[in-house]
This record gives sequence, structure tokens and C-alpha cells, in this order.
Amino acid sequence: MTVPLRHKRVLLKLSGEALMGSQDYGIDQDMVARVAQEIVDVGKLGAQVCLVVGGGNIFRGLTGAAKGMDRAAADYMGMLATVMNALALQTACEDLGLPTRVQSAIPMQSVCEPYIRRRAIRHMEKGRAVIFAAGTGNPFFTTDTAAALRASEMGCDVLMKGTQVDGVYDADPKKVTTAKRFERLSYHDVLTRDLRVMDHSAISLARENRIPILVFSIGTPGNFAQVLAGTGAHTIIEEDA
Repeated sequence: MTVPLRHKRVLLKLSGEALMGSQDYGIDQDMVARVAQEIVDVGKLGAQVCLVVGGGNIFRGLTGAAKGMDRAAADYMGMLATVMNALALQTACEDLGLPTRVQSAIPMQSVCEPYIRRRAIRHMEKGRAVIFAAGTGNPFFTTDTAAALRASEMGCDVLMKGTQVDGVYDADPKKVTTAKRFERLSYHDVLTRDLRVMDHSAISLARENRIPILVFSIGTPGNFAQVLAGTGAHTIIEEDA
């Protein structure tokens, strides 16, 4: 049965931790394969898909800086970790028959394509998934900001953030049993309440370009397609009322 999609071109933001599965570190191949299946299923419904993936399962720049490492160097190391995750996702998607391209903001032609906006758009128009790696290519910017930037550049209809919970809460639902889940928030709500869904730069960039953000659980099988079709638990962050 064909599911009608509310958005044609979508950017999926995944944290590096989403690829750890039940591990404490690194890449869980079973989890990568399951996420890849989610991407393939959405592609089969007719959506054009691009992704930004973090690198926190391998190395996090802020953590390295907190331990005394030069912040810029630590951030560059984190960017390289995102390339590793992107290549793992690319392999898993192509194993399932979905042509996929990795574009890195840090040129490394022997491993992946350099980031070229028009080429990325053309890839999606041809039915290929595009994974943007190495963040923005600049230290001091998170992959959340990279996701909002790439969603704006690609002309995406929506930015979807796959997390470990089914939306945005007023407290950590894993620690606070009475935490309230929001169905809908404005960008202003997120910024003023400091809800930490994404960093302030990412929220502000999405707000300026009027790109709605859907926050959902990537851990629930089939949820990517369901939320994209307007069903499935999620929180929508959009234009201020």
C-alpha cells in the first residue's frame, strides 16, 4: 500500500550514538543495517532523502576539548568520525539496493565526493540518497547546525531529527517518569525554554528558512516513514504562532 507523504525532500539528522545500538562505543552493524532499511523504505515511497550524521559514537570534539585538547583540532577529529559513520551507512544502503553518495565538507576524493550543492541536488533527483559528512567543514559548529545548513541549501521541505525518544520532552523521560512530551512547539519556544533539541544556531537557521523540524524515535522500526506520512509519535517544531 502506498503511503502519501507530506514532504517530498527530507533531510534526516542522526546522532553518532544512534549507530551504536546497545554498544557503549563504535558502530553496531545491525543497527546501521536497520537504519539503512528505514532510509530505503522512505526512498521507495518517493521521497528524496539526504542525511547528516554525527560522530559522537567514535569521537566528540567538545569532550576532547574539555580534556585539554585544542578545540579546533578536536572538532576536526570529530568531523573525521562522521565520515566513518557516513561510509558505514552508505555501504548498508547500497547493500539494500539504494544508490548512495557520501559528500564530505573536507575534501578527500579517494574516499568520497567533495560537497558540491548542485551535484547533491542532482543525485537526489536521480533517486540517490546523499549523506553529508564532516559537518560544515569548520570547527566550532555542530552537526546539528550542519543539518540545518544542508537542509536550507538543498531546499528540503522538512528536517527530521531521529533520536532515542519519541519527541521533545520538558525533562529527560528516561530519568523523569512525569516528563511531558510536546506535540508541537514553535522555534521561539525551543530557544526560550532552552529545550536542547538542537543547538541554538541550528534552530535559528531553520527558523530563518522556515524549515519545520520533526523530532521522532529512530529506534522504532518503520517510524521514519510513518512520521513522514503524518502518523507515528513525534514533535513538530515550526513557525511561531
